[in-house]
Amino acid sequence: MKLSIQESDKNRLLDSLKPANLAFQATYPGDKPDRQPVHTVYGGANLFKSDTCIRMGEIALKNLQTYSPNFVVLANVLQLDGYDRLPHLRKDIADLTDRLDGLSEAERRKESAWLAYSVYNKIVQKLQTEAVEDFRIDFEDGFGNRPDDEEDATAVQAALEVAEGMKDKTLSPFIGIRIKPFTEDLKFRGVRTLDIFLSTLLEKTGGVLPDNFVVMLPKVTIPEQVITMVRLFEILEKENNLVPNTLKMETMVEATQIVMDEEGRNPLMRIIKASEGRCIAAHFGTYDYTASCGITAKYQTMDHPVCDFAHHVTKVALGGTGIFLSDGATNVMPIGPHRGDDLTFEQLAENRTAVHNTWKIGYNHTMHSLINGFYQGWDLNPAQLPMRYAATYNFFLSSYEDAVFRLKTFVERSAISTLTKDIFDDAATGQGLLNFFLKAMNCGAISEEEALVTGLTIDEIRSRSFYRILEGRRNHNG
Repeated sequence: MKLSIQESDKNRLLDSLKPANLAFQATYPGDKPDRQPVHTVYGGANLFKSDTCIRMGEIALKNLQTYSPNFVVLANVLQLDGYDRLPHLRKDIADLTDRLDGLSEAERRKESAWLAYSVYNKIVQKLQTEAVEDFRIDFEDGFGNRPDDEEDATAVQAALEVAEGMKDKTLSPFIGIRIKPFTEDLKFRGVRTLDIFLSTLLEKTGGVLPDNFVVMLPKVTIPEQVITMVRLFEILEKENNLVPNTLKMETMVEATQIVMDEEGRNPLMRIIKASEGRCIAAHFGTYDYTASCGITAKYQTMDHPVCDFAHHVTKVALGGTGIFLSDGATNVMPIGPHRGDDLTFEQLAENRTAVHNTWKIGYNHTMHSLINGFYQGWDLNPAQLPMRYAATYNFFLSSYEDAVFRLKTFVERSAISTLTKDIFDDAATGQGLLNFFLKAMNCGAISEEEALVTGLTIDEIRSRSFYRILEGRRNHNG
């Protein structure tokens, strides 16, 4: 066969391309296989206790069981798939529940009530075992501007509560603090709280941080604010004998200037790079952002078009970087207007209607986020937790069969590539499909065993890396 390009010319040109290719891969390594929490609960620092997350789960479960004593009620409120075929009489609902309880999971999947039944029971189990996945002790909006002495004392107390939670194993799997922003008027207060909290905590624990600890820096608008945070982290690590690069941070997308700067560019990548690898997530601030766009309070909602614009720009700017993205919060709480133990029938009915209406709002907002590729959001009240998980479980379970088919087909296609010793260069696509199952397993939507039908082994799933899966199969077949 005839070739026109000399081997020396080809090698010279392709070798010169290598540094640029490697630099691109370093900037855009693809989605991280690490666990991403489905939500972050923000709570005022003055209210935080070592068992806050446990108590929030108890409140959330009581709220669910009060306003939806069985899976049929929830299915009808949210109009889950198959809700119109469910019984209405209490006895019929009890009989159906008993029958479904007695079936195997494979048998239940054949029933029209499977989705509604599964979503409800998974919510109950989640609230009983791990109601809060991520908690942010809030010294900003959830705490407000208070006298310095009061914030100092709160920072000390919050650190001691975290240390107690570490000892008692009552903390959420992910935890952190949100300090005040590094704006000119609040930067000193933000740094002081950070210093007091971390110094107190590390002294109390002998230099040990909670698992998955992170510091949220809000209202970031310029890279210099992040650079300053990195330099402060370095001082804190050195003074407290922490391994370098231990402290991690998040940033917030809550001002128009972080979506487009004065030169008409998106500065998000520059802000992420300024963190020198310490920034792991970008969270959207729904209400500050809509306010900065001139949206009046009545219309400041998570699904407003200006929010969708910011979401899409953020995903484009940070796609493939491995930075976790989080949506904001629904600010309507599912709490009835009437309180007390001696409510009338009419008052109870009004409470139920109010809660169910608010459930639909929260559920729809979370589904909107999930459909648009935001797998994390904020919650502000324990009563919001049931709908966070209702939407999350419905999203993953209703997409399960299609995702199984796609990943199974992809695994089989990649197996052909490894057998023929071809270079399989589409591992990123496989990782994206694998991440669906990893996210579903992390939040309790499916079990590891339910992912085996994709053709992967338990060890391959636990590796959390589609690239490692391909390498393992290539080495095995070699």
